[in-house]
Amino acid sequence: MTLIKKLLLCGMITSGLCLNNTFGQTSFVEDAQLFSQFRSTGSARINAIGGAQMSLGGDISNIHSNAAGLGFFRRSEFSITPSFGANQAQSTYLGQRQDDRTPNFSLPNLSLVISRPKGELQPGSFRGGSFGISFNRIADFNNQFGYFSEVQNENSLLDFYINQYTAFGEPPLRATDGLVLDIELVQGNQASGYIRDPEYTIGEPFSDETIITEGGITQTSFSYGANFENKLFIGAGLGIQSVNFFQNRIYGEEFFYDNGVTSSIYSIEDNTRINGFGASLNIGVIYKPIETVNFGLNFQSPTWYRLNKEVDANIVGEFFNQQGVIQFGGAVSENSDFFTSTSNLSTPLILSAGGTFFVGKNGFITADVDYVDYSQNRINSRDFDTSFDNNDINSLLGSTLNYRVGGEYRFDIWRLRAGYAYYGDPTTDESFDRSTQRISGGIGVKLRNIYVDFALINSISDRLYNSYSIFNSANQNIGPFTEVRNTMTQGMLTVGFNF
Repeated sequence: MTLIKKLLLCGMITSGLCLNNTFGQTSFVEDAQLFSQFRSTGSARINAIGGAQMSLGGDISNIHSNAAGLGFFRRSEFSITPSFGANQAQSTYLGQRQDDRTPNFSLPNLSLVISRPKGELQPGSFRGGSFGISFNRIADFNNQFGYFSEVQNENSLLDFYINQYTAFGEPPLRATDGLVLDIELVQGNQASGYIRDPEYTIGEPFSDETIITEGGITQTSFSYGANFENKLFIGAGLGIQSVNFFQNRIYGEEFFYDNGVTSSIYSIEDNTRINGFGASLNIGVIYKPIETVNFGLNFQSPTWYRLNKEVDANIVGEFFNQQGVIQFGGAVSENSDFFTSTSNLSTPLILSAGGTFFVGKNGFITADVDYVDYSQNRINSRDFDTSFDNNDINSLLGSTLNYRVGGEYRFDIWRLRAGYAYYGDPTTDESFDRSTQRISGGIGVKLRNIYVDFALINSISDRLYNSYSIFNSANQNIGPFTEVRNTMTQGMLTVGFNF
């Protein structure tokens, strides 16, 4: 199947990606973007300054970012960071707006640094180093959004299936994308052609949909950073990722007779579960040409994931006569089989650079930039042919630059912080901006053996969601598009102890 033919039949969904032949479940291109999209994470201090940390040593977040920063530690340290946030999703569909709110409590960071510095009178250019271990949540999938319609669609999901069956034939028995055939919402065969049920699917439907996602990616990091002459700091680390993703999606349509009585109503519910593990390496360096300036470089290797995916679906339909009396003795329903697959995903490498300027002992200004080429994601599997998915990745995903800048002002034991971050659009679609912006701020207090930091982060991103695609004679996708704005407000508190 060519990429163009696949796009015509599958269409563009969610962030402008192609659905892998089946309505509902996430495509492997979506999975690649989901598990490779980079966001800076760490302690409340680092989040308050926009996540910039590639050249700023001496923070516990260096364990999973630029391990060279561990060489700045002179004492051992332990910290814990709980977080509470809420994701507000504002969906606009056919001019109608729906708001969904998803609260989320988590423990995004737990870290320990064991420092072994050399004494000032000990000889040698090597001035000691530090070992760190952290448990860090690098991705959060908890979200809910949806839409409803008081305006009829221009087409139906059933038309999408008719196009699919016409091109590829009927799916295997009890497949997730064959449920509309099972309860005869779509009828016919490849020889005679496929049509909607002529009695109960008259005209165009009203539709609604709800999508709920849960889970995240947790990374366990083991890192070491060394100090040479208090000027050159070198570090490296190993990250072990644990993936847990769940998506529940319910799509419904309602058809009416000319007299305004419901002729049929059905809903399809599908579930996608993905779990697995990954591993990655990072190597970094920080150099101090003068006392008030740091420069940092970091190489984050691809993450090599092994992912197990499971998909199932069910359909429930009700059919009525023109007097509104339900037919066939009540609702009819069918369940699909469980479909499983195992795949390996290699995400792109990340190159980062940063600089920090210290204003004496009064604070600092710091900034980072990252280069990520999402088209370098690669999928392989023994369970299915991945060539089409990798072609889609090459065509639909592209490279981007991320920017972060922040600063800290110090007076006595108090710290005031602010930051900004911009994460570029990972797709090649220039018709819609899917970038993410984060504005943050915070306050902290540092005592001799304990510190407490608080950060407040506000993130805004937009996305296009397309439940299915129908193309007209001009090759334009006239399937229903939903514009979704996600606004995440998150508060974080880090409590740390020096010893």
